[in-house]
Amino acid sequence: MSPRPILLVLLALLLSGCGSTVAWLGVRLLYENVPPTERVWLDLPYREDADSDPVKHRLDLFLPEGDDWPVLIFVHGGGWTAGDKSLRAGGADVYSNIGRFYASQGIGTAVINYRLQPAVTWREQVDDVARAIGWVHDRAESDGGNPDALFVMGHSAGAQLAAYVALDDRRLTAAGLSQDSICGVIPVSGAGYDLADDKTYALGAERAWYEERFRAGDTGNGWLRDASAIHHISDDAPPFMLVHVTNEWKSLHHQNRLFHAALEKAGAQSQLIVIQGQGHNRMVLNLSRGDKTPAPEILKMIRESPCTVS
Repeated sequence: MSPRPILLVLLALLLSGCGSTVAWLGVRLLYENVPPTERVWLDLPYREDADSDPVKHRLDLFLPEGDDWPVLIFVHGGGWTAGDKSLRAGGADVYSNIGRFYASQGIGTAVINYRLQPAVTWREQVDDVARAIGWVHDRAESDGGNPDALFVMGHSAGAQLAAYVALDDRRLTAAGLSQDSICGVIPVSGAGYDLADDKTYALGAERAWYEERFRAGDTGNGWLRDASAIHHISDDAPPFMLVHVTNEWKSLHHQNRLFHAALEKAGAQSQLIVIQGQGHNRMVLNLSRGDKTPAPEILKMIRESPCTVS
C-alpha cells in the first residue's frame, strides 16, 4: 500500500476520535503546530441575551501585533450536527492552530462556535454565524484591526454556512452588516450549495441526509431552494475563493463547480481551486500550513484584496 492511503486512513480516524495511538501518529504526520501568540482571548461571548448558549455562542480571538490588520472569521465543519472550535485530535488543537497560523501572518482571526442541529435548525445556525461576524466586525477596530477588511472562511458544513451568510443580505443586515462588509469568502470543501440540483444526488449524495438537516419543518419542497446559498447570488456578491480536493465525493466536486459557475454567471468574482491528492478531512490540517495549498492562496487573496491594500 502506498503512503497516501495510509495517511488518509489515519486522518479519518484522527478526526473521528478513534484510537489514541492512531490519532497521535496522524497528528505527527500531518499537523504542524504554530507557536502560541501573545494576543489570544478564548471563549468570548458574541451573544449574551437570555436565550444565548453558554458554550455555542462563543468564539476565540487570535490577534497579531500592530494595527490595521485584516480580519478572518473561521467556521468549523461537522455535518451541521457536530463540531466545536476547541476540537482536539491526537493532542492537537486543530482549529486553534488555524487561528494561530493566520495571526502569525498578520491576520486577526476569530474561530467561532455556533449552535448545532437538532437543537436548532439551519436557519438559527446561519443567524449565529452572522451574529458572530457582526460582533467581530464591531470589535475589530478597538483591537487594532481594520473592520473594512473582513474575510470569512469555513470548512465542510462551515463552508456552506459561511457562503450562505455572505450572500444573504437579510442575515447580514440583522447583524448590522451588508454584503459590502465582506471582502472575501473562502469556502473549503463545502457541500449543499444547491440542494435542488438533481445531478448532485445522481452522483451519490443522499437526498434523505440533506433533507434531515434542511427541511426544518417545511411541509413542501421550498427547503430545497430556501436553504441553498446559490439562490442568493447576485452581482453584489463578495469575491469568492472556492476550494475542493480530488479525494472527495463526486457530488461535492459537482456542487463546487456548480456554485463557481453560478457566481461567474451573476458577474461576481470567483476562483475555483482544486487540490490534487488531498482528502476532505486532511484539508483541515493544511489550512494552518504555509507549505501546503490552499494556505498560500488564502493568504494571497487576503493580502491582495482591495480592502487590504487600499
